[in-house]
Amino acid sequence: MSKSDAIEYCLSLTDVYIDYPFGSADDAGRWTVMRCRGNRKIFACVYTRAGRDYVSFKCEPLRGEFLRSVYKSLTPAYHLNKNHWSMVELSGDVPDDELKNCIRAGYELVKPKRATRKPSTAP
Repeated sequence: MSKSDAIEYCLSLTDVYIDYPFGSADDAGRWTVMRCRGNRKIFACVYTRAGRDYVSFKCEPLRGEFLRSVYKSLTPAYHLNKNHWSMVELSGDVPDDELKNCIRAGYELVKPKRATRKPSTAP
């Protein structure tokens, strides 16, 4: 998966937008931060570091630990909470479908929850 493919996939999820909190879109080493529109929470970051492209994604700690044991190119995230974030080198050994699953799972963790209506007690 390429960097642009990862960004495109993130944008295919409902109510997602791009943010550049660490510089402008024209900066060479920019971090493309993917946020949910309803609550502005981040679920993925796509960036280049030392000439290599990466995606960092939010994940449950046990899932992250398991994935790191399976894939060599999946590690604790750079500059993010190592328990709740993992990163993958895009040219590494994680298949595209697995990476999409990881991104979607991160999105599901932070997307705004729909308010549930309490059943009416009125007659």
